[in-house]
Amino acid sequence: MTDSKTTSRTAPMIRLDNLHKTFGSKTVLNGMNLDIPQGSSLVIIGGSGSGKSVTLKCILGLLAPDEGDIFINGESTLAVFAATRERTNRNIGMLFQGAALFDSLTVWENISFGLMQGEGMNRDDARDIALEKLVAVGMERKDADRWPSELSGGMQKRVGLARAIASNPAIMFFDEPTTGLDPVMGDVINDLIVNCVRELGATALTITHDMASARKISDRIAMLYQGKIIWTGETQDIDHCDNAHVDQFIHGKIDGPIKMNLRVA
Repeated sequence: MTDSKTTSRTAPMIRLDNLHKTFGSKTVLNGMNLDIPQGSSLVIIGGSGSGKSVTLKCILGLLAPDEGDIFINGESTLAVFAATRERTNRNIGMLFQGAALFDSLTVWENISFGLMQGEGMNRDDARDIALEKLVAVGMERKDADRWPSELSGGMQKRVGLARAIASNPAIMFFDEPTTGLDPVMGDVINDLIVNCVRELGATALTITHDMASARKISDRIAMLYQGKIIWTGETQDIDHCDNAHVDQFIHGKIDGPIKMNLRVA
């Protein structure tokens, strides 16, 4: 399958329409199209530098595409006032690659940061929600008053996930969620992501090159190559797709249509 447009009768929760993005002479996105159905969990795979992070930043409004449009819940996000964009982003939960916790805030303050700063929630109510989400990601209530520096990498990732689900968002983004974790802890995080997304009924978008993670947390996978989605389909179909680029990537083959530019000293 090479057409990334869904045939669902309902509008997708997220639609990327002919996105282009260049940085100087380097073209990163070159007419990217992708639909993410409501309630689905889609993973974008692709090599380093393929444009996965740029795609995510464009959706979040951190970067503006040179051409094309982005629709969330049927509405363009590019031709709106800043206040409207901010309201849209409040419906999005984000797990950053390195957890991105604030060192100067305790665990519970990190989890409830958006609730207090973005929504003006009082500290007592925010703490109650933080404790609830902390338990939801497999940590103990007593961890709430610890500092990020006292936590392992896996625990920091859990706190980051608790922060991402604190506002019960309709959309969740995961940026390389298992990077820096050992295989066992990576699988723990994968399970937590699956459970949290299911509990919220959220639409999820993950970018990763970790195929074990991609298979575990997604129901659909799309591959980004040279600025375009070259294949998208059900996760269960990826091992039997007829796309040589996808086959080479998911099996880590040296030989194939994907060529690496290597400099020899």
